[in-house]
Amino acid sequence: MKYALVTGGSRGIGRAVCIQLAQDSEYHILINYNSNKVAAEEVKAAVEAHGKTATLLPFNVTDATAVQTALDTWQDENKDAIIEVIVNNAGITKDGMFMWMPQEDWHTVINTSLNGFFNVTNHLVQKLLRNRYGRIINMVSVSGLKGNPGQTNYAAAKGAVIAATKSLSQEIAKRNITVNAVAPGFIKSDMTADLDEKELKKMIPANRFGAVEEVAHLVSFLASKKASYITGEVISINGGIYS
Repeated sequence: MKYALVTGGSRGIGRAVCIQLAQDSEYHILINYNSNKVAAEEVKAAVEAHGKTATLLPFNVTDATAVQTALDTWQDENKDAIIEVIVNNAGITKDGMFMWMPQEDWHTVINTSLNGFFNVTNHLVQKLLRNRYGRIINMVSVSGLKGNPGQTNYAAAKGAVIAATKSLSQEIAKRNITVNAVAPGFIKSDMTADLDEKELKKMIPANRFGAVEEVAHLVSFLASKKASYITGEVISINGGIYS
């Protein structure tokens, strides 16, 4: 059986991606989450409502040992299972002006987005190479492309993942494995709930925040065989705010 793994799959964009992949593909969905089991269970139920199957896979992407243990244990229990799609979606923000930023806020954000990408992808990439097929999709941000005041840590993390996306894509393209990044702008989700939407949408040519489902459609396309000649790309989805 073939699988798609979505990190941070219990809420927001990750939740929408799990449900969209269930609608668009034949993949069994692996829903990774860190602490919110109730939300993850709800996503599993939503996937199953579309007639597909899902498995909860709890681990903290920042903990390399926990990542390896969880994935290896799951693989041991599912000998014939093949993960073909990896969506590195787990990420957090700890916004604040750089001059007052505590070390912990710097490291936590870098660890989740950048080291989380490494811990999950590095552990699985050899299997993708052996299977000579795969899709790696990294959720980044408009902040990683243009920067954003108050988000030096987040911009640094996402900018690094963008550079890693471009490099890794060149290493493994010959094995039919694509590596792309999706860079959302302002999307309605838990992460943007505290933002002043009325004020911010004045900066957005489309004059609105995006929906998580719109991002999920793009991820689903990149995860499909239709996107086989797209690799090393950073695709913005931001209503025209920055291209």
